[in-house]
Amino acid sequence: MKFLICSLLFVAIIVTGTYATEEVKIEDGVLVLTNDNFEEVVKDNKFLLVEFYAPWCGHCKALAPEYAKAAKKLEEQKSPIKLAKVDATVESGLAEKFQVRGYPTLKFFRDGTPVEYSGGRQSDDIVSWVNKKAGPPAKELNTSEELEEFLKTNEIAVVGFFKDQESSEVKTLISAANALDNFLFGVCSNEELFAKYETKDGSVLLFKPFDEKKSVFEGEFNVENLKKFVQVQSLPLIVEFNHESASKIFGGSIKSHLLFFVSKEAGHIEKHVEPLKDIAKDYREDILFVTISSDEEEHQRIFEFFGMSKDEVPTIRLIRLEEDMAKYKPESNDMSAGTIKDFLQKFMDGKLKQHLLSQEVPEDWDKNPVKVLVATNFDEVAFDKSKDVLVEFYAPWCGHCKQLAPIYDQLGEKFKDNESIVVAKIDATANELEHTKISSFPTIKLYRKGDNKVIDYNLDRTLDDFVKFLEAGGDVAQTGESEEEIEEKSEEHPKDEL
Repeated sequence: MKFLICSLLFVAIIVTGTYATEEVKIEDGVLVLTNDNFEEVVKDNKFLLVEFYAPWCGHCKALAPEYAKAAKKLEEQKSPIKLAKVDATVESGLAEKFQVRGYPTLKFFRDGTPVEYSGGRQSDDIVSWVNKKAGPPAKELNTSEELEEFLKTNEIAVVGFFKDQESSEVKTLISAANALDNFLFGVCSNEELFAKYETKDGSVLLFKPFDEKKSVFEGEFNVENLKKFVQVQSLPLIVEFNHESASKIFGGSIKSHLLFFVSKEAGHIEKHVEPLKDIAKDYREDILFVTISSDEEEHQRIFEFFGMSKDEVPTIRLIRLEEDMAKYKPESNDMSAGTIKDFLQKFMDGKLKQHLLSQEVPEDWDKNPVKVLVATNFDEVAFDKSKDVLVEFYAPWCGHCKQLAPIYDQLGEKFKDNESIVVAKIDATANELEHTKISSFPTIKLYRKGDNKVIDYNLDRTLDDFVKFLEAGGDVAQTGESEEEIEEKSEEHPKDEL
């Protein structure tokens, strides 16, 4: 999930003389590394998380305050783990050495050996991830003080209570812990603590500061079941969508989400969402309940993705991520418990039809050289076997699409009198096709006459290349660009910004 948080980071620079090679600056608890001091700092710190950043990078600016908070928390914990950063635009040699291809790139050094960072971008996520990497997969907690401190310092904590530390169940728990970098696990064999925490031998408990405060694992004891238990139970029954929760929502094991579009200021959550907690509990293993506030301007893109205006709140939509963001819309805006439960059950039973966005067909859709398509007239035009039909899938806000517009208009003008070639465009943010899913803008496809074969256009976006491509019926050598090169010329589909 990709968001820009506009924050100003107050920088206090303190100079320390710990390292012999070069004095190392510290900004908000984060070591500032250069080509001259990098090797020495890595050598002197058993555990070091390094961020390679660019000063102009929006995602780096968003990460900066959270990174500083994480450094402070680690210092408060008296942790041996240090956080550091490298300005990759200045220290280009280091960026090349560690194959930095995007910003920010984070690498964790353990005894000088780097591994890719795969955790979240919030301070708690960073702290949990590095603590996990620096220690054993599951920490031994055999005194009351150790267990209490473990629960106190970790918002989400998973603890297995086992008399036999060499049992197959403990090995399974450790395997699950190894697979979940963002969660901290502990193992307790002290039977006195079993009673204190109202549990028994062989139990796994997840402690959390919300809902029922504690969840008990049930079911067949295997790695996949344990992973799902942790991912599901670590989220509230009803999750508020925001910067902190986004990665957990979309990176979790539950890929079907019931989205409540509401206004917090108008009290919609208390009136319409809170009463549904029992239903959320019933469907917890399969459907995640998420609230999205219309009061936040940064959520406007999400409303656009669902073809909605903020005037429609409160309302709901259901989305299934596995099916290329398949969306479902209820028949009415009734948000009573009975209606919601019926809607969800129909979804579970496979009885709901996808909701596809479509604009009305413009009266003058075919009056200009570049034809205007919408979902309802797309198939009739694009799959006309007597014509080659070139279609640009665009987004109104896309900068690359705006740059292409005058060239594409010239292309339409050139072929306006050609009865076997059609140049067309479709606003893919307002129109959806069941048979075609678009992931970046602009995307250009040729629907070839005769067999309706779909050919992706990957040549340069020049008038000459478009003409050559169309006159050859798409039968020309493509550029062979890499996915990275193509992505650089495209802007991401709004579904990636939910």
